[in-house]
Amino acid sequence: MKIKDTKSKETLRELIDTKDFVAHISVDCTIFGFHNNILKVLLLKYHDLDLWSLPGGFVFNDEDLREAAERVLYERTHLKDLFLKQFHTFGRIDRTENNVHQILLKNKGIEVPEDHWIFQRFITVGYCSLIDFSMANTFPDAFNESCEWFEVNKLPQMAFDHDRIIETGLEYLRMNINTEVAASNLLPEKFTMKDLQLLYETILGQKFRRNNFQRKILSLNILDRLEKLYDGSANKAPYLYKFKSKVHNATNQYPISNDEEA
Repeated sequence: MKIKDTKSKETLRELIDTKDFVAHISVDCTIFGFHNNILKVLLLKYHDLDLWSLPGGFVFNDEDLREAAERVLYERTHLKDLFLKQFHTFGRIDRTENNVHQILLKNKGIEVPEDHWIFQRFITVGYCSLIDFSMANTFPDAFNESCEWFEVNKLPQMAFDHDRIIETGLEYLRMNINTEVAASNLLPEKFTMKDLQLLYETILGQKFRRNNFQRKILSLNILDRLEKLYDGSANKAPYLYKFKSKVHNATNQYPISNDEEA
């Protein structure tokens, strides 16, 4: 993916004076990472506000939605070349009623008319991605003072309806875990079945019996078995696996049903 020449506005004043945005449409990116068997989400903090948000922004008139998602994610975090998946559209009437923009502009001493476009209703399109936790060497933009990982079940106070977006993104991930994990960078290129099971258990929030998990995963035909991992210990060496380059037979079902839980 090649990021087009950035149109990022250097100041909030420049942003709100812009007339090149598609009316009432925004994009928000839910970026999940896996670290120490904990699923986390990448959040940004606004200047002068004790609120956190997802990396997001507005859509220019001359770009596609996916291009907008890729652009704002790069502008806000310097992350690029990610597998971004559109997962839901958020359009509740009250989704922006916590007045983040009004407070932010007031703190900056910027006055705009009450009918300004930035105060109007916005429908946002959600994109999500799964990345290696170590990839996020971030550089927050002019509107944010910090960028940090948070556990998905221990979120700080969120702007707008971004807590709901994260919750919906997690539901999407759980329903499509087989295909999404295979397309992600959450695991190294080669991994053991135990590594994969720990990842599934973390995302799905449930424990699986080892034999059941391995049997169901192998039946999906999304893995290639490689050499054994010899670490010098007395234990039986486990096989290493990698995801197939093209996953054709993955399903949208959980790898283990509830009646097979440990």
